[in-house]
Amino acid sequence: MGVQQHRRSKAKNRQRRAVVMKLESPNLMECPQCHEIKQPHRICSACGFYDGRKVIAKTE
Repeated sequence: MGVQQHRRSKAKNRQRRAVVMKLESPNLMECPQCHEIKQPHRICSACGFYDGRKVIAKTE
């Protein structure tokens, strides 16, 4: 088993973790019905369509 030779500072630890745990921006696409921006594989919040069919009725 490896033995630690030098102590790693808090700043170096946190800097290393920040790269690994960096959040990515969500993927976005255009809704084919209303052309609003939405996340893929989700019901469009503007028109209520998913996969080419009306899933929820929007009350305006």
